[in-house]
Amino acid sequence: MKKLFYSLYALFFNISRIFPLRKNRVAFVAPHNGGDNDSLSVMRRYFEDKGGYDVVSISTQDLKLDFSSIGSIIKSCLKAAGFFTFRAYLLATSKYVFLNDNFMPMSLLKFSNDAVITQLWHAEGAFKKFGLSAPVTDDVREREKKCSAKLTYVICSSESVVLFYAEAFGVETDKILPLGSARIDSLLAPTDTDSIRRSFDESHPECKGKELVLYAPTFRDSAEKDAALVEKINIDAFNREFPDKRLLVKLHPQIHSATVPDGATNVTDCDIGMLTLICNCVITDYSSVCMDFALLSKPCIFFAFDLDEYEHERSFYFDYESGVPGPVVRDSVALLEAIKNPRKNEEKLRQFREFHFDFIDCNNAERIYNSVTSANS
Repeated sequence: MKKLFYSLYALFFNISRIFPLRKNRVAFVAPHNGGDNDSLSVMRRYFEDKGGYDVVSISTQDLKLDFSSIGSIIKSCLKAAGFFTFRAYLLATSKYVFLNDNFMPMSLLKFSNDAVITQLWHAEGAFKKFGLSAPVTDDVREREKKCSAKLTYVICSSESVVLFYAEAFGVETDKILPLGSARIDSLLAPTDTDSIRRSFDESHPECKGKELVLYAPTFRDSAEKDAALVEKINIDAFNREFPDKRLLVKLHPQIHSATVPDGATNVTDCDIGMLTLICNCVITDYSSVCMDFALLSKPCIFFAFDLDEYEHERSFYFDYESGVPGPVVRDSVALLEAIKNPRKNEEKLRQFREFHFDFIDCNNAERIYNSVTSANS
């Protein structure tokens, strides 16, 4: 089915190549739904604010069908049809193309030689292995290689991770530009966090007056393992031990079997950027959410109860236990102890931050814009 999808998209795209490239058209392709504050969205707004560009958004979310009513079915079917036809034409005639993930139909697309295709990716630094560095099927590996062959540039957050990104995308290092991640511009910008917190407390009154501890695990490879992610934390013990704190749980979009109990606050639908600003620390496992907290010098605790198994299935770019920016714990008792002194590993946090971020400022989008457009104007 996926191969048919890719071929159908490529058919309309390659036919559309008969139309001339629009020098001012910029396409933002979102195979990964990163929300309104990911690097793709930040760069889109940057181009819009610059003016003079025909900005186009292309999202695989348009392929989701809504069966709630007859009208919704018709509307969503038309949107899906437009994705394969008109949106494919817009992409084929765009001078500049930005992505936040691998867009598999790209393996079959024949872009103009004058098109500038930039992979922004949806995370910073290099944590767990991804792309061609991660274990994938032979078919996926070949498609990813063909997609990467179309890239003009890949953006990363520091010089230290250039080699990792070159490996993950299968490109030469001269295509990797360590210009910083556009999405951190909004994280570092002056923000009225007090107002954000008040608004959050209005929606979640059980959190008012309490420090917020975010638990944000990544997904596993089975529904049973996903369900255990919340079950492994003794939430009743957390609430007894820390009456001045509230545990927030944000589940990964690919987790569908886990249930957040009443003793914690479910913030799965909340923006991660907003949560990073108002939470005091994060508990995670192998999620790149630690990058955001490290960037803001906020403490990170790593609840890695299945580390041996996870490392066997999907390894990291560095030794996990010595490389992560915080304490590593294996059970709920040790986790509660770590929460008592979350800033115990300040030096690890500082080193991690310096390794993964060359630019800790609000000029990342500007650097990317200037480099991509000036070199290919």
